[in-house]
Amino acid sequence: MYQYDDLDRQVVNNRVAQFRDQMQRYLNGQLSEEAFLPLRLQNGLYVQKHAPMLRIAVPYGMLSARQLRTIAQICQQYDRDYCHITTRQNIQLNWVQLEDVSAILDQLASVDMHAIQTSGNCIRNTTSDPLAGVAADEITDPRPYCEIIRQWSTLHPEFAFLPRKFKIAVIGAETDRASIQLHDIGLQLTHNDQGVTGFKVWVGGGLGRTPMLASLINPFLPESDLLGYLKAILRVYNRHGRRDNKYKARIKILVNSLGVAEFSQQVEQEYQQNYSDEARLSNQEIDYARSFFSEPEYTAVNAEDLDMQAQLNPEFSRWLTRNVQPHKVAGYRVVTLSLKYYGRAPGDVTTAQLRHIADLAERYSFAEVRSTQQQNIILADVRESDLYDLWLQAREMDLATPTAGTLVDTVCCPGGDFCNLANARSIPVNSDIQSRFEDLDYLYDLGDLSLRISGCINACAHHHIANIGILGVDKKGEEFYQVTLGGETGDHSAIGKVLGPSLPKEKIGDAVERIIETYIEHRQSEDEHFTAAYRRLGKDLFKERVYATV
Repeated sequence: MYQYDDLDRQVVNNRVAQFRDQMQRYLNGQLSEEAFLPLRLQNGLYVQKHAPMLRIAVPYGMLSARQLRTIAQICQQYDRDYCHITTRQNIQLNWVQLEDVSAILDQLASVDMHAIQTSGNCIRNTTSDPLAGVAADEITDPRPYCEIIRQWSTLHPEFAFLPRKFKIAVIGAETDRASIQLHDIGLQLTHNDQGVTGFKVWVGGGLGRTPMLASLINPFLPESDLLGYLKAILRVYNRHGRRDNKYKARIKILVNSLGVAEFSQQVEQEYQQNYSDEARLSNQEIDYARSFFSEPEYTAVNAEDLDMQAQLNPEFSRWLTRNVQPHKVAGYRVVTLSLKYYGRAPGDVTTAQLRHIADLAERYSFAEVRSTQQQNIILADVRESDLYDLWLQAREMDLATPTAGTLVDTVCCPGGDFCNLANARSIPVNSDIQSRFEDLDYLYDLGDLSLRISGCINACAHHHIANIGILGVDKKGEEFYQVTLGGETGDHSAIGKVLGPSLPKEKIGDAVERIIETYIEHRQSEDEHFTAAYRRLGKDLFKERVYATV
């Protein structure tokens, strides 16, 4: 992973000192709430329902064991012994005190971490494929380009106050594991017919009040043109994006109103007018970024007894099937440590678990982990011969629930239990649904099936792209929930369709059960995925079953 140099540390330490002074002036009454608002947002600090929330940046989801232990110490000292993994691969602390934030930022800086640009109308954390660098279908490792974008966009003076927040995702594989079509800019590394490396560029994706998929505006952008082209896109957006209405301020609205052809033409014109050869990324700069993501020293020994261990232990076999994926290097696997334990909020990880994960990373995966959009943790480089021991040790801290990719591998925002913006609670709804699907054989029979629950229209859990999506809405002060079906993420991204009128909280678990029962009864085979069955059968059949007794 990228290693900070003295300049990086100087930038972060200067920001910490600056914010310490700003915080002190605010606490002393020398700064008004209005004046302090943009300052705290620039440092990832929100004021939530019960306490301030601090969002910590985790660039493209990469964390070291040392950083995990520091997060654990911060959770223990300044929070309530846990933190939360977000769908943008960041970390949130939900119970900090204003007086402690400067000290927390100091501790983060000591291990090359910060909270810069994790909120506010700026370029947010660049996300990527959690299997970057180890996926067998990868064309090029996207992480060096993520790091180039991170360095370029951090504290960029021209883009510090955009019309609205701005999100970029980069992948380097044939399979989209970062939902690039749901981002303001999505980049996919590719090679042209001459073998030259470049990017497919999508612009204008996003969820929230008006969900849209991004449009392809450039089928091949040479890698050397990356930053100049991004700058051109952002300049067009900064120039024409709506600032009078925050609900129409995202770039997706601009692309939709101008049309893809006109928007693309303006970007190309901006690029040609303002960027010369000197502005292009050099091979030396790209190679320097790549140097931080070289392969570890793989020394794999194939686990000849792995199949036997799986045969002798059905629980281990289930975990291998659901939570372990292939690796590009023979003798290694990619392991998902599940943060979806029954009775726990999805994405929450305790202080004890953080330290345990750090131990596991040092012992089995070159002291690195990745956070995921699915709100889990990945160990990317585990030897096959270590899988059984790793599983035993992960079980000790409830990190081996064998449900990755199933219905109960839920993505869920904190909802009304924590967030001021939420219309309804998400966590209790998830707990109710989980309790109805505890039978692993039944879950596995359903196959891969995604469920996402958002507490409000901001869609932090990305419910629009779930096979089954749930959105909390407010009806005269009471919690209701809207159901969407048929959403997908990845190579065939699609926005789900609203099933019908919103349902009260006590009916939502029954509704999910009826949806699943309808799918099982009418699927053509066990191999027919939920979305395929839904599109073949149509919405009305599911709607009739759900609302028959409401």
